[in-house]
Amino acid sequence: MTKTVLRNLAGGPATRRYPAVPARKSPITRGHVVFNPATCRSCGLCSRRCPSGAINLDKEANFWEIDRMRCIACGECVEDCPFDSLAMEQDYIQPVVDRMVERYTITYVKPEKPEKKPDEEGKGG
Repeated sequence: MTKTVLRNLAGGPATRRYPAVPARKSPITRGHVVFNPATCRSCGLCSRRCPSGAINLDKEANFWEIDRMRCIACGECVEDCPFDSLAMEQDYIQPVVDRMVERYTITYVKPEKPEKKPDEEGKGG
């Protein structure tokens, strides 16, 4: 047992010193959720499917927010988003001490339907 104790004392820490030393990544590393407000159509599927309740969507105020301290990076919101507004990046966010809530203003503008010209309405074709 003395041999093991001396090896551990002389060998340094057994863990990586993140963020000074980057974390190892594998193909299944989940990382964190990234939001694209330009494609979000405020359907609310992401906030309803989030098991930890980390996502909040307000359709009237046009904002979407995520509480990073509650997010468990499960990817449910990413899988259920029909407009690909959410993605899962493999990089980890920097460690924080205070509560970190990211708030985005939704910028999606619904495209207008082209109006029919009066001369084209009566034509059949």
